[in-house]
Formats: sequence, C-alpha cells, structure tokens
Amino acid sequence: MAATNTNYDRKSELKAFDDTKEGVKGLVDAGITVIPRIFHHPPKLDDNLDSEASSQFSIPVIDLQGLELGSPTKRKEIVAKVAEASEAWGFFQIANHGIPVDVLEEMKNGARGFFEQDTQVKKELYTRDHSRPVLYNTNFDLYSAPAATWRDSFGMYMAPNPPKPEDLPEICRDVLVDYSKQVMKLGKLLLELLSEALGLKPSHLNDIGCSEGLLLVSHYYPACPQPELTMGTAKHGDGTFLTILLRDHIRGLQVLPQNKWINVPPAPGALVVNIGDLLQLISNDRFKSVQHRVLASRVGPRVSIASFFFTGMLPSTKLFGPIKELLSEDNPPKYRETTVRDYLACVHHKGHDGTSVLSQFKL
Repeated sequence: MAATNTNYDRKSELKAFDDTKEGVKGLVDAGITVIPRIFHHPPKLDDNLDSEASSQFSIPVIDLQGLELGSPTKRKEIVAKVAEASEAWGFFQIANHGIPVDVLEEMKNGARGFFEQDTQVKKELYTRDHSRPVLYNTNFDLYSAPAATWRDSFGMYMAPNPPKPEDLPEICRDVLVDYSKQVMKLGKLLLELLSEALGLKPSHLNDIGCSEGLLLVSHYYPACPQPELTMGTAKHGDGTFLTILLRDHIRGLQVLPQNKWINVPPAPGALVVNIGDLLQLISNDRFKSVQHRVLASRVGPRVSIASFFFTGMLPSTKLFGPIKELLSEDNPPKYRETTVRDYLACVHHKGHDGTSVLSQFKL
C-alpha cells in the first residue's frame, strides 16, 4: 500500500508533475488507471450526504424575466428572492439572465477547445507567474493545499485591464471577449439587486468597486479512473464579492448550506450565482459565502467557466470593511478592513484546505 511507503517525497512528486506542464489531462492521455498519490484526499469526514437529505433540498432558481421591462413590482419581487437566497443559501441559479444560449454554448466549446488543443501549444502558456496575461496550470494551490485536485484551469483578468486580444488563446479569443462583456453586464445587474436586497441604493455595491475586477477562469475535469480517492475541487468558499458559474451538463457541484452536502443539478441555460467571502464581510454576515466542492467522476471531461468579481491579486490599496450604512449599536462590525489582495494572499497561502479564510479577519 502506498501509505506505508516511507520513500514518498510529496514535494518532488508535485514538482515532477508540475514540470510536465501537461496537467491532469496529460495523465489521462497517458492512459493511467491508478491516480498518483499527490491526488489522494483523506476520507471525507463531513460526508453526511445521504441521498434522501440532499434530494429534499435544492438551491433556489430565480427567474429574471421581466426585469428588463422596468416594472417596480417585478423588480421588488426579484430583489426579495435574491435577498432570501443570499441570506439562507449563499447560492442560487438564475434563468432568463439575458446572455443568449448560443453564447453560453460557444463559451463552453471554446474552453473545451483550449484544453483539448495540441499539448505543445498549451505548454507555451503553462505558468504560475501572476503577472502573465493568461494563467494556465493545474491547481492554483498545488504546493499549498493538503492534496491536489483532479482539474486543469486557465484564466485571465478581463477587467479592469483586459489582455491585448493577441495575448488571449487563439482558439477561444473571440468568445472570451464577447462572453466577458456580457457577464460583466450581468454581474453589475446582480450587484444592483444585491444592493437593494441590503436596503441600499441600487448603485452602492458597484460604486464601491465590487464589479471593478473580473477574473474569468475555465476549469477542465477529465474523467478520473479512481474518483473515490480524490476531488475535482476541494471544499472551499470563494474569496470574491460574487461568482457567476457557467457549466456543462455533467453533475458534480455540491454546496454545504446547512451542514448537508446538496447536489446542484445542471439546469439548461441557467447560471449558478454565489456570494463570495468579501460580500459576506462587507454585508457584515447578512449574506453568506457558503462552502462548496466538485466531485471527481468517471464521466468526463466536465467543463465549467467561473466569472469571479473582484480584483484578485492586482495591486490596490482600496480597503473593504463592513458597510457603514448597515451598522448600528445592535449590529456592530464583525470584521476588520482588508484589501482584496491581502485577503486573496491568505487564500493562496492556505489553499483549499476545507476551512474559511473569513475567520482570520474577524474582530
């Protein structure tokens, strides 16, 4: 058994894997039937997912149809649903969000095309250097997380300073530009609804900079020969203000809103929205950033595209703390102020180890 092998040098195995620049897909292409030990996760202690419990619950689906008509009654109704979902679940799906289905399909196909193009072309982009316009690698936290996860990713900041078009991967260049414009518009709309849900003026969250940055990250989860030993994405909360997720038809996403893992089945044309840690922090715990994960599977490849609204590792001195208008004698601030970059540095340092970084910022 591998566990009794005293010669196991995790660090050099991680480096050897990273140095191939071929990612998890490279392992699958090589025809492995046993996954390397660096991907082994300890047994999932919080796996209290019994199918009965998980099927009783489902995250809310909010239909945005009618918002564009400007009816105050309709808007109020949608804001109430957004408030309830953000306070109780931290997650919801949205239908009729305004991004055409053909753009969603093109984006998924473009992402899949990137990962499935010639390995030599991809290798040129493989890096852990955050100053590069496009970041392609396996596991942002490969060297800090307790175990590696079964996925490859590529991402780029599409705002505030988008890459030059020629720096984007040729295979999905046009759709990346088109999709990011549309998802930015949608993100700003959702932040208006979330502002109203907090009892603030619609422009509040956009005005303070919650939509200033957009990081687009595509994930590729190849079919895994031993899914019970690893994870697609380990349990974590997002270090963002807001995340909008586009995914394909393959299941795997689970959320942990009330200490029970709940499956989030794909709904055609819908997008998944979740509250990030930074929005929980500035809302002073009113909105919840909920832990979630993606299971590894024998079925694949699974593709998803996450739009992270925050400025990430970009240099910025802007401080974020609990919003003053929400505070009172009965509701004092629960968190200290932080820059987005400092918050994310904590996330990167710790990796996805199943605990929340938010606790480090509590007063």
